[in-house]
Amino acid sequence: MDLTPYRPFIAELAEKSGAFIRPFFGAPGLTVETKADQTPVTAADRGAEELLRTLIARKFPTHGVIGEELGEDRPGAELVWMLDPIDGTKSFIAGVPLWGTLIALLHAGQPVLGAIHLPALGQFMLGDGTTTTLNGQPTRVRPCTRAEDATLLTSDPLNPAAFQDGAAFDALARRARLVRTWGDCYGYYLLASGRADLMCDPVLSPWDLAALVPVIRGAGGVITDWQGGSPWPATSAVAAGPALHAEAVAALNPGPRKC
Repeated sequence: MDLTPYRPFIAELAEKSGAFIRPFFGAPGLTVETKADQTPVTAADRGAEELLRTLIARKFPTHGVIGEELGEDRPGAELVWMLDPIDGTKSFIAGVPLWGTLIALLHAGQPVLGAIHLPALGQFMLGDGTTTTLNGQPTRVRPCTRAEDATLLTSDPLNPAAFQDGAAFDALARRARLVRTWGDCYGYYLLASGRADLMCDPVLSPWDLAALVPVIRGAGGVITDWQGGSPWPATSAVAAGPALHAEAVAALNPGPRKC
């Protein structure tokens, strides 16, 4: 499909939502609530999503919207926007700038355009599955081929044991050159911009994942679920360059293969 009409619009969404969120970041007295799933939420999360929905409805009134904070509106539409207004809310409320906004456009249920916007750092990444740009310039994953040479990232070091094979993840992490929890969307930004090599998230929600698929693919990377299956729809992710990805998935799933 022709994505030309949507590229400047997704950049506008990122710019305007970022301008809304920035004054909340580091503000004294920011109220933090706990949702039913025990994750935090603030007025910045909800207000940014309301703004994004308003802008989308004004520009493309027939499009659907699915967002983390405010639910679904026409989820069966041919074109649907998926929104995570603040990915990395725990970092946000702690005053750590490694949070961002994830915006994806889905066509016939598949993510075709994705943006990672890091408002506190002034970084905007846009991918369409074929190309990915960072602040308008092409960006690519770096050609790491061995776990021993890799910078491995994950969002929460406790989650592999809670949701996948924790022992296998720990074994892979011990092989890596460097392991850090520069996670959430920031980790995928680092991967797609050639600053890290492997990102492993054992559990994700749809709004965490949709934008990442065209971004990682457009930067020449591979993204799948934890077992190496389709990344969409999925509830986990392993992302890396092509050679390293295959090695990582094998290491994360050491059990006997099903025939």
